[in-house]
Amino acid sequence: MEMKQLIEAFPANITEALEIAQNSSISGDYGNVSNILICGMGGSGIGGSLVQTWLADELKVPVSIAKDYSIPNFVNENTLVIGSSYSGNTEETLSAIEEAQKKGAKIIGITSGGKMEALCESNGYDFIKVPGGNPPRTALAYSLVQLLHIFATIGMSSADRLNEMAAGRDLIVADSETIHMKAKGLAEHLHQKVGIMYGTTAYDPVLVRARQQFNENSKYLNWTNPIPEMNHNELVGWGGGDRRFAPVFFKTQGNHPRNDKRIEITREKIAEKTAVFDIHAKGDSQIEQSLYLINIVDWASFYLAALDDIDTIDIAVIDYLKGTLAKF
Repeated sequence: MEMKQLIEAFPANITEALEIAQNSSISGDYGNVSNILICGMGGSGIGGSLVQTWLADELKVPVSIAKDYSIPNFVNENTLVIGSSYSGNTEETLSAIEEAQKKGAKIIGITSGGKMEALCESNGYDFIKVPGGNPPRTALAYSLVQLLHIFATIGMSSADRLNEMAAGRDLIVADSETIHMKAKGLAEHLHQKVGIMYGTTAYDPVLVRARQQFNENSKYLNWTNPIPEMNHNELVGWGGGDRRFAPVFFKTQGNHPRNDKRIEITREKIAEKTAVFDIHAKGDSQIEQSLYLINIVDWASFYLAALDDIDTIDIAVIDYLKGTLAKF
């Protein structure tokens, strides 16, 4: 399937993911969970980062993210470890889950199959199976919905978050024309320059998702930095900024008022150096606004690739890396 079709399928993926969640069974005993660790890499891992941020004001236990072969020492029998691997064969995630097993942690898997499914089945772990066969970065809807479902099912968060996913889906569909127009403008702004994405800390995973999409779909290097942290270092670096750079501000609602003021001042200073592009999120919740921004960026990465006739699907260098590692 072509990338255009895969991006177009995002709302439908949310619908299907919600149906999978509704029909899934999480039957283990998670009543004494004192902390949660989400393990995942790349397109699978970013879902964990987004959900961690979305639920930060609601969760009463700490949630951490592992993006490596190992896991933190605090993991024990009272830890819930969620392994999110779309292919089911992500070696870092499988290694992390194997370490969690040795520590006696409770384990839940999210996967389309592979070794992750086999591991969960052979050990009696709960797992949710999602449709496979596509690039993991295009399967974001599945990990987001299943993670929210797991948190709600074990009593860690409200099921209303799943309703917000549905509302975000509907918003994307209803505002499709505006989204495409903004995405094309963003692609033109970034073309042949170095993109830099800014937004508040609450939306830092959205910025990271943007960076990843431009990396993989557009074969384009860029970087991100959240505000207010950026104000304590990178803002000074803009003393050497110029028109080689293409800054983008992700404008969201519900921010701390001082962060809104920081964005205003930061934007003003950077605009003295080069042209600035703004993306205004829509939606009544953080989840809705995040999905809206994610969809704009997904399309922008597609349009940016088209400007240079780039193959959006190609990840030959990652395939080479995995093939070489397999011989190690």
